Amino acid sequence: MKANELKKGAVVSIDGTKYIVKDVQTKSPSSRGANTLYKVRFNNVVTKQKMDNTYKGDDSFQDVDFLRRAVQLIYKETDSCTFMDNEDYTQYTVDNALIDEELLYLTDGLEGACALIADGELLGVELPSSVDMEIVECDPSIKGASASARTKPATMPTGLIVQVPEYLSPGEIIKINTTNAKFMSRA
Repeated sequence: MKANELKKGAVVSIDGTKYIVKDVQTKSPSSRGANTLYKVRFNNVVTKQKMDNTYKGDDSFQDVDFLRRAVQLIYKETDSCTFMDNEDYTQYTVDNALIDEELLYLTDGLEGACALIADGELLGVELPSSVDMEIVECDPSIKGASASARTKPATMPTGLIVQVPEYLSPGEIIKINTTNAKFMSRA
């Protein structure tokens, strides 16, 4: 796998150690003829340690064989989450440190989440492209506020804060993009 093919959630081996890709940023050079650079943030699968590196598009990585399985969140604890495989009901427990970014979107009954599993161990969780959540707290709605005007912060049950249009009020269910934490629409 080349650096220009890396995506969030991919698992690669670097010097014999498994890493999961947490974020990829593309940096286009200002001079002509220069290579496009890819700044990649990895998490070590075993130690959970973060590693940031910059690569050229044709730098290659060794793929790691892993399964992508549909899972459901069973319960959250203070330091871990337990997921159940939707097909064979196998349970996997994962440290919250490994899925810290995904935790803000994980709610009971979340549909469409996938687990990345290698050698019987859960490496990470891949979220669906959007999730539906109920607004727990926000400023009161403003009568006559237009849909395109200003926004206000709204707090979700997981602690996620999303900028929403002023016409929304607590108790409403909204659709949130999981890649950028932006309001998409009412659910």
